[in-house]
Amino acid sequence: MIRTADVPRDGNSAEQGTVSTASAPGQVRSRYLLSLFAGLSGALALFCLTLFALDQTGNLPPPAFSNISCADEKLSFMRGNPIESPNLLIIGSSVAWRHVDGNVLIQALPEVRPMNGAFCGLFANQSTYVGHWLLDREPSIRSVVMIADPQDFAGCWRVPTAVFNREHVDAYVYENASPWGHYMRYFSPKSLARNALTVKAQRAGQIEWDPLVFNRFGDGPLDTTNTRELLYGRSEPLDPSCFHALHDMGARLAQEGRQLMVVSTPLNPQWKEKYDPDGKFLADFDKRILDTLSATGGTYWNADKDWSTPVTSFVDAVHLRWSAAQQFSGALAEQIRNAAVGLVPPQALETVKVP
Repeated sequence: MIRTADVPRDGNSAEQGTVSTASAPGQVRSRYLLSLFAGLSGALALFCLTLFALDQTGNLPPPAFSNISCADEKLSFMRGNPIESPNLLIIGSSVAWRHVDGNVLIQALPEVRPMNGAFCGLFANQSTYVGHWLLDREPSIRSVVMIADPQDFAGCWRVPTAVFNREHVDAYVYENASPWGHYMRYFSPKSLARNALTVKAQRAGQIEWDPLVFNRFGDGPLDTTNTRELLYGRSEPLDPSCFHALHDMGARLAQEGRQLMVVSTPLNPQWKEKYDPDGKFLADFDKRILDTLSATGGTYWNADKDWSTPVTSFVDAVHLRWSAAQQFSGALAEQIRNAAVGLVPPQALETVKVP
């Protein structure tokens, strides 16, 4: 039987097929864009809900301005605990953060209003970057004490000097800007998840070797009776760019009529015996510090050489337990008094003062 071809009433079959085919890509694109938008919106909503839940349970880390958890936590502390008109600034790495007790300083020197601006894990160029930032923000500061170990002056070439974006951190710390936008700007879900697992316990001082506890001056007590291995091995070669950063800091302070003291922190005798038995490395470090300060002026205290403390004071190669750090703070107060770093009348000079 012969069948008659069905012809659509509104045109021939070829034309109808062309119209259907042409409309398909547009429909696919619309569905794709709608799905993409819905997925992004859902992911954003889930991220915001996660931040809210972490905040409510005390597990929310601060925004990752530096992506160094202890440094970001220090910025968060500074935001919530401003120090009124500090006149003494402590800068450096973890040895400066953990080896100073501001309470001891003010007991010995009532004129002192200390601010611990040290951040863990920093090299010398990064410590001076933080120092310049705080000097810009805190005009009442008259003197800077930089506490360092030799390893802070090795490897500056391989790390960015700018630890964080000053514009963003200024608004966060000093202008009380909302932190929520910074979680998107510094979006790092892997880092957020890792830090969220521990930050609550760290803030409570429950993680022995990595507490995120601060006193009112920003000091970070490492309060333990235990000792771990040396942890730090042989230092890299000293880096000239680290000393250039110190020079720039000294030159600025001299120009502004402020003063600088550099302190070489005590080192574990076992580390020195193992990695610098002839003392040449530490002697070279001393010489470079003195040479740097000779160009700008400043005071250098070699606490590793001049301050005696037993090996039991150390928890590893470079860090003092808190009881020893408090004794060290008393000795530091005496050096500040003797050097007359812009805070008290000068007395007998016992530290090495570089003209």
